[in-house]
Amino acid sequence: MGHTSAAASAVPALGLTKANAVELPQVAFTGKDIEFSDWKGDILAVAVTEKDLSKGSDSKFENAVLKKLDAQLGGLLLEASAEEDFTGKAGQSVVLRLSGQGFKRVALVGLGQSAPSTAAACRGIGESVASVAKSAQASSVAVVLASPAGIQEGFKLNAAASIASGTVLGLHDDSRFKAESKKVHLKQVDLIGLGSGSELDQKLKYVNDLSSGVIFGKELVNAPANVLTPAVLAEEASKIASEYSDVFTATILDVEKCQELKMGSYLGVAAASANPPHFIHLCYKPVGGNVKRKLAIVGKGLTFDSGGYNIKTGPGCSIELMKFDMGGSAAVFGAAKALAQIKPPGVEVHFIVAACENMISGTGMRPGDILTASNGKTIEVNNTDAEGRLTLADALVYACNQGVDKIIDLATLTGACVVALGPSIAGIFTPSDELAQEVAAASELSGEKFWRLPMEESYWEQMKSGVADMVNTGGRQGGSITAALFLKQFVDEKVQWMHIDMAGPVWNDKKRAATGFGVSTLVEWVLKNSSSS
Repeated sequence: MGHTSAAASAVPALGLTKANAVELPQVAFTGKDIEFSDWKGDILAVAVTEKDLSKGSDSKFENAVLKKLDAQLGGLLLEASAEEDFTGKAGQSVVLRLSGQGFKRVALVGLGQSAPSTAAACRGIGESVASVAKSAQASSVAVVLASPAGIQEGFKLNAAASIASGTVLGLHDDSRFKAESKKVHLKQVDLIGLGSGSELDQKLKYVNDLSSGVIFGKELVNAPANVLTPAVLAEEASKIASEYSDVFTATILDVEKCQELKMGSYLGVAAASANPPHFIHLCYKPVGGNVKRKLAIVGKGLTFDSGGYNIKTGPGCSIELMKFDMGGSAAVFGAAKALAQIKPPGVEVHFIVAACENMISGTGMRPGDILTASNGKTIEVNNTDAEGRLTLADALVYACNQGVDKIIDLATLTGACVVALGPSIAGIFTPSDELAQEVAAASELSGEKFWRLPMEESYWEQMKSGVADMVNTGGRQGGSITAALFLKQFVDEKVQWMHIDMAGPVWNDKKRAATGFGVSTLVEWVLKNSSSS
């Protein structure tokens, strides 16, 4: 069995590029049941809806919180909101600098038309707070809702946790590859009126653990392919097992071992690259060893995808962004890092990634080649740029061989899914209604967006080959569906399985950065399958 070592990263990266050490945001969150007017610090951030800004016949705020605050400030709040044309729309904010108050600034943060009722909406508050805090270089912030009655009592703790999550992720600035990094000044955030005590503290500890996993996933995707090679990805995954050896073990398979396991589909994709493939398997076993359910999470791990001989060309091919083709593996390992800290009981989880590059050389696979996967099925390669499913084929067979009950695979698999669902929503494909319901429930808590698409069996006709068991891609129509049907050929019928096509939400074009998509939902899904559920 082959193993990576520190030597894998000792070889200088192409261009001599090296990631700088960057300190992650270290923010303390505290729930406080106090009057906002008694708080002292840098910024009092008030989250307001459009309705909260309505005026009475006296041209004053009708909302009790804003009315009290404006009176305390001598009418400056009303004046500033009018001058800045602040209407409370989602994403809007206005900051008022003060003197002679317990707080140095007041920030109004827009929520849109209604009070936040979802994790995503509350996370948006946190992101706005982070933006305001960064601009002001504030070290302390308090967050208060102008209409706290708009939040149901049972949702308050989740609201507080989501605001905290949005703040941490909003503060994170991946400057590892810049000459200078920006310092994070924010150290303390007080959440007013959303609960306090041990139950909230437990929620905030969970936010800290989860956020570390999301940031890890984002940084893996953001890293350029000349730095994050398959060997380095394997090394980064192995560090999780080393740091949390009480619950994790790591197995890294080299080419020779993959050949023994007959992973011809995966190795065919990897054959052209000077960077050898690394098949990565992390295994989480709970403290005490009492396991009631076994899960596998499989991620596509193409650290760079040139398209192979069917090279990506033309406008819209985004070859310069193909470092993000390992976004599925980033979600897998981000979830692993978070779960290593959360330590859910009663569940065993296998995190599996077949990492490699899809390049061009005289040793690479050609259009028309026939590959043999580890379950014996043969694949005629009619497009070398439909390579992710070839690596996932052997990874799914390997996952089934671990004796798991359920499998979720995640991949930046098809442009067709982006055309269908846009840049913010991932497509899910599964024959299991039960698994679909589990992930839907997990996504409600995570705030990530998914949409179930059909597995239309009649489309399999497109995938038939005259000389092999199947081809690796069908026609242009229904491309994400035929991709899912292809993957289904490598999953044991007794195992509940879901495929997630996350080609759209893996990347934020506006920010030109990774999103960390998938980590939060995977963690929630594992927790729902654990004894702590």
